[in-house]
Amino acid sequence: MRPRRPAAVSVCEQLRRAIRDSGKTHYRVGKDAGVKPDIVARFVRGERDVRAETFARIAAALGLELAPRRGG
Repeated sequence: MRPRRPAAVSVCEQLRRAIRDSGKTHYRVGKDAGVKPDIVARFVRGERDVRAETFARIAAALGLELAPRRGG
C-alpha cells in the first residue's frame, strides 16, 4: 500500500502565503506588481480571485516562478 500524499495546496493559496510571508504590505506588493493594492488585499483575504496576468505580475514582484512538481 502506497502512503498517501498530503492534499495539494492550490497555486492561489501558495501565492497568498507568499504575499503574507514576504513581509511586504499589500500596498508595496501592489505597487511593485503594478496592480491596485486593494486588489492584492482582497485576494489575500480570499474575497476575490485575480486574473492570470495579475497573478503573474504579483508572483514576479515577489520573485516567484511556476515550476513543475519534482517527481511528478
